[in-house]
Amino acid sequence: MAAANAGGAGLGGFIIPIAFLVIFYVFAIRPQKKREKEIREMRESLRVGDEVITIGGIYGKIVKLKDDMITIEVGANKTKIDLTKWAIGSTINKQETKENNEEK
Repeated sequence: MAAANAGGAGLGGFIIPIAFLVIFYVFAIRPQKKREKEIREMRESLRVGDEVITIGGIYGKIVKLKDDMITIEVGANKTKIDLTKWAIGSTINKQETKENNEEK
């Protein structure tokens, strides 16, 4: 009888860590992987003419795409800067901006 109780207590000791790992996966790892996938898809779909914001906060317009290199045009002087694709933080969609302004 004592052996049966000891075996059950050991199983109960595994439930809490497993539950903690499941909760950690659902609230931390899974959303991070989803976000990384969205960023990867955005960077793969970049086209010449897209307006982007770099991870450093520079706004520019893509003027040239070549494999992993991107050339953006920034400022009134149209200065050109070469970057790698991973340096692009987000894109600016003009149509979404126009629609948001019309709704307001």
